[in-house]
Amino acid sequence: MTEAEEEKKPARVVVADDQTVVREGIVMLLGLLPGVEVVGAAGDGEEAVQLVAELAPDVVLMDLRMPRCDGVEATRRIRAQYPGTQVVVLTTYADDESLFPALRAGARGYLTKDAGGDEIVRAVESVLSGDAGLSPSVQRRLLERLSQPEPRPEPAAETPPDGLTARETEVLRLIAEGLSNQEIARSLHVSTATVKTHINNLFSKTGLKDRAQAVRYAYSKGLVRPPAQ
Repeated sequence: MTEAEEEKKPARVVVADDQTVVREGIVMLLGLLPGVEVVGAAGDGEEAVQLVAELAPDVVLMDLRMPRCDGVEATRRIRAQYPGTQVVVLTTYADDESLFPALRAGARGYLTKDAGGDEIVRAVESVLSGDAGLSPSVQRRLLERLSQPEPRPEPAAETPPDGLTARETEVLRLIAEGLSNQEIARSLHVSTATVKTHINNLFSKTGLKDRAQAVRYAYSKGLVRPPAQ
């Protein structure tokens, strides 16, 4: 077979959609279009993965919300196990909760079900040539998302040193601030005996001998900051 004949081979496609009428309609539409050959149809993600294993299609047109195995998980499994098969999502939903998980799972194309036959064929051809097959509305959504400033991450909670509990660390900070046992008890709304227990525990864990060492320890571990000059 010549190279020119190879290029004319239609793309072998599996359609995955849990709604029978929709699935059959897509299959019928694709059957009328040049450059596409439907080789199988699946009613859920699990069946889609099985058909890919059996038929090795070029592309799966994948719905997202299906029983047993949804489209995102099916996409992830197909791309991991059968990298020769590309996935184009064909779904009703273009919201962020649907779009970004599907793209992260490995889908190279994303169309909504109002796409025309020509648009589906272009998406199939695009992903097979190594490009992305995205509808204009999805491209706009991606650009909007990329243009938004990234949310600042919450600072990670620091792990207390030497196995101290959160309460023992709090007591240590108050010692470093110069509070007496009675003042610490009032601040934490606990008894003086409870404060003494926490101090004994934190001294045991850190090897400290007295409150002066505790103050130096708290500053050295960054649990308290020196006062501004």
